[in-house]
Amino acid sequence: MEATVLGWLKEVGDTIGEDESFLEIATDKVDTEVPSPFAGVLVKKLAKVGDVVQVGKPVAVIDDGKDGANLPGSSNNEKKSLAAHDASVASTAEKAVAARPAAERAQKHETLRFYSPLVKSIAKEERIPLEELDQVPATGKDNRVTKNDILAYIERKKIKNGPQDNAYISYFTNNIPVRIEPGDEIVEMDRMRRMIADRMTASVRISPHVASFVEADLTNVVKWREKIKNEFLRREGEKFTLTPIFIEAVVKAIKDFPMVNVSIDGYRIIKKKAINIGVAVALDDGNLIVPVIKNADQLSLMGLSKKVNDYAVRARQNKLKPEELTGGTYTITNIGTFGNLAGTPIILQPQVAIMAFGVAQKKPVVIETPYGDTIGIRQRMIMTHSYDHRIVDGALGGLFAKKVAEYLENFDVNRKL
Repeated sequence: MEATVLGWLKEVGDTIGEDESFLEIATDKVDTEVPSPFAGVLVKKLAKVGDVVQVGKPVAVIDDGKDGANLPGSSNNEKKSLAAHDASVASTAEKAVAARPAAERAQKHETLRFYSPLVKSIAKEERIPLEELDQVPATGKDNRVTKNDILAYIERKKIKNGPQDNAYISYFTNNIPVRIEPGDEIVEMDRMRRMIADRMTASVRISPHVASFVEADLTNVVKWREKIKNEFLRREGEKFTLTPIFIEAVVKAIKDFPMVNVSIDGYRIIKKKAINIGVAVALDDGNLIVPVIKNADQLSLMGLSKKVNDYAVRARQNKLKPEELTGGTYTITNIGTFGNLAGTPIILQPQVAIMAFGVAQKKPVVIETPYGDTIGIRQRMIMTHSYDHRIVDGALGGLFAKKVAEYLENFDVNRKL
């Protein structure tokens, strides 16, 4: 819905080529460069570094030199000076406000703090006056109040004015004092960690989480991967992991149980036509990002593997595009890569379910045969299906997890890639 301007790569008067990047922005968890849709000259900057701009709002004026493209009544020199002129006017106005007596500014309550249209709109809906808005703790660049800041403030305010359930309050507002001992280190959360904290807290508040656990026999999958992984690495120059196989099984199960591929809007259920699978990727700095494989049901196992590997590499290089982080309808996380047996993942809103895949381990198990039971060594893995109990009941959540396990257990060991 909004992006923060991180920096300009071009100055007013500079020539810009078609598809050449001229602006850096931050949207949610990713920083990215914005390319120009056509070649021309940068005439005017409509946003400053640090500004929060709504999606769809113009950020620059570029003269492509075609007829009718020039600004009416302005020469090229005049157009090139527009940005400097606007900056001068803004600076003069800011200085004028600062120079007024404090009593006069307090009476009219004028502020030097910048608020994006979105923050102002939320404040207006919640009847938060400017005097109160100025007190909202800000985490944005240059002390800007972000959407998450204002929403968190509103949540704390509601809790404070509502029932005084101490456990509930301390969970969401960290009311319990933290004693800092000598030698303790205080580390400020970075922008991504703050966002993760806000969204995970919001998800627990929004969705009543329920989890079902299923243990799957992964022997066929592991044997097949062992058989093809060296040839795949030699031929493709990259590893073949278990993740694309998990995605394929989840996609098949979604087609069997489409009611896990939905979102909730009030009392309306939005059944998603597309099957877009989010894949949680752990970054080197300890943060987490979830790129989305769009229309995963239309990709082969090879195509899924290419997507997974590409996203994993570019996620750690901070090169994912904003559109690659949106539109997910179901999410998976492979916690087995960290040696974890099982976990209870938190749902990524506005989805209603997420599945965690644990580590595959050799275990002695009872094997049923026509000639009686026997003990054998099999590769077993625990899967955890967390789901929103508002819409996904235990039967649906459990059956879906079981169906994913069945697709993995019946994997064809003679399959060609």
